[in-house]
Amino acid sequence: MNADEIIEDIINKELHFHFAKSGGPGGQNVNKRETKAELYFNINDSQNLTPEQKQRLIVVGGNMVHHEESILIMTCKEERYQNANKEKVTHHFRQLLEKILSEPEKRIATKIPKNEREGRIKEKKIASKIKQSRRIPPLDY
Repeated sequence: MNADEIIEDIINKELHFHFAKSGGPGGQNVNKRETKAELYFNINDSQNLTPEQKQRLIVVGGNMVHHEESILIMTCKEERYQNANKEKVTHHFRQLLEKILSEPEKRIATKIPKNEREGRIKEKKIASKIKQSRRIPPLDY
């Protein structure tokens, strides 16, 4: 399965949604409609992710992951309608999964070129001589 199929399978089968009142400013609609969408995803119970991907999701998820149960909770309360918030939080979850499922690029260690290293040493020696010239010479009696 490729990444898109895995994401679609997770979204269709493994996500749970809960809706609540948003709170905050916004007039009467906020106080009586449950428009805030909360997305719940149990990382450990996922059938589609490998253990490495699960661990990466826990790390990248940060404070959205409740570590005792390894449950990812994402919320959205920006829109006025429940369905719009649900679509938005699903979109953010999809972006997070795309980031997790792509293999991280290996860093290739590089060395500092020899002439650059020598240039740094020359600059240090010049700075050292300038500082030495500022010193007060010792008095010999």
